[in-house]
Amino acid sequence: MFKATVIVKRRKSILDPQGKAVEQGAKMLGFNNVSETRIGKYIEFFVNTDDKSEAENEVKEYSEKLLSNPIMEDFEFTIEKV
Repeated sequence: MFKATVIVKRRKSILDPQGKAVEQGAKMLGFNNVSETRIGKYIEFFVNTDDKSEAENEVKEYSEKLLSNPIMEDFEFTIEKV
């Protein structure tokens, strides 16, 4: 079994309104050195196989088809044997 961690981020070329809103709030609270805030998704799950290659392929396909929007987002993942 493998534990997968996926991080999904908006592409740099895509506006991140949630990041902008958080950044404006930070400035209102006096965090004046904060800039270029981007908000993403952090996802964890388990893949029930002992084959690392199979686990990697499944995580990649799951991330491409369901966890991210390939038009607007990129993702990266790690897996570790548990």
